[in-house]
Amino acid sequence: MSERSPDQIHEQTRELLDSLYRVDSGRILATLIRLLGDFDLAEEAMHEAFAAALSRWPQSGVPGNPRPWLISTARFKAIDTLRRRARFDASQDDLVRYLEAQLSSAETPNEEAAVRMALKMIACV
Repeated sequence: MSERSPDQIHEQTRELLDSLYRVDSGRILATLIRLLGDFDLAEEAMHEAFAAALSRWPQSGVPGNPRPWLISTARFKAIDTLRRRARFDASQDDLVRYLEAQLSSAETPNEEAAVRMALKMIACV
């Protein structure tokens, strides 16, 4: 009995994921849209789950039920994304308040211009 090389395992996993994507990605995406209520978030999370499977499954093996694994992983990826966005939005508000305080205490026109530019850049994000 011959052992499979890591390259062979990775290639077989990639082929399995290609097949899963062709056959099940529509159902996975529909489930995620229903769970998350956001098409873009669901699509991004689904692709992240497939990428996670490509990196994990060659080492840990393919789960018995790959579709639920992908849905669950995508759901957790979406939750992480939502948390990251919430943290970013909160820190952005704090940064705006800090820069506004700096603007009100600016001693020179150059300092004021720099703070105004920073506020404009934040508004663009």
